[in-house]
Amino acid sequence: MPKNIPFVPADDLSKLWRAIIEFDMLAPGDRILVGLSGGKDSMLLTAMLAEIKKFSPIPFDLACYTVNAVFAPNFPKQELVDFCAHYGLEHYSDDVDVMAAHAKKGGSPCFTCAYFRRAATNRRAQELGFNKVALAHHNDDAVETFFMNLMTSGQLRTFLPVTPLSRSGITVLRPLLYYRESEIRELVAKLGIKPLKNPCPYDGHTMRQDVKEHIAQLNERYPEVYDHLLAAMRCSDKQELWPGKPTDKEMVSKFRAFWGRKRREQP
Repeated sequence: MPKNIPFVPADDLSKLWRAIIEFDMLAPGDRILVGLSGGKDSMLLTAMLAEIKKFSPIPFDLACYTVNAVFAPNFPKQELVDFCAHYGLEHYSDDVDVMAAHAKKGGSPCFTCAYFRRAATNRRAQELGFNKVALAHHNDDAVETFFMNLMTSGQLRTFLPVTPLSRSGITVLRPLLYYRESEIRELVAKLGIKPLKNPCPYDGHTMRQDVKEHIAQLNERYPEVYDHLLAAMRCSDKQELWPGKPTDKEMVSKFRAFWGRKRREQP
């Protein structure tokens, strides 16, 4: 690509710059490792970060890393290497047999896969001297995670824009959080990026997919549902939530204090 042609046009980077600046994602001397799966989201994130690297007033190093989950025999390593080389980036990869790990651990295959991918990425980042890992979670991912946690665990939580990991010393960044998935699809098509086929045998058959479809159905009936879920993820002084649930010991103490009071004489 000629030097005067951007990887990503400036107008399409405004939401990325917004996230980076709002959440203080960059610091001098940062070395950022992009979690590159080969899907549309991570490929677009790679192109965007490679573009802003040219202009950022805070310089940073950038490279990509892929976990081969061994779902299929033909891991497209060379395609990923070539993709990264197009942006002047180094590409690293490791094999992690997720299905074998799942067979030993049991439970949810998606949880097992996510756990081992995260662990491999953070470990490799440490080994290579990177202090930050950039993941390609977008706006829909955040809202779906929020809704899924509410339904399955009764918790109001989603992943954060910036997550410091105390054990590894790695900080996880999510620079695409202001982009809707539909926007990402349009940008990927516009830029001519060719995502690789997802080899995961559970692709399209997960709880997350069910939640995605459920939110879409709710939004058809109540057009502001998505925006309200998005707003509910922000800390606000308008929140009116119950206090945290007391422990059994705390409740016993409160009961004793209550019933231990001397009853007042009625007038």
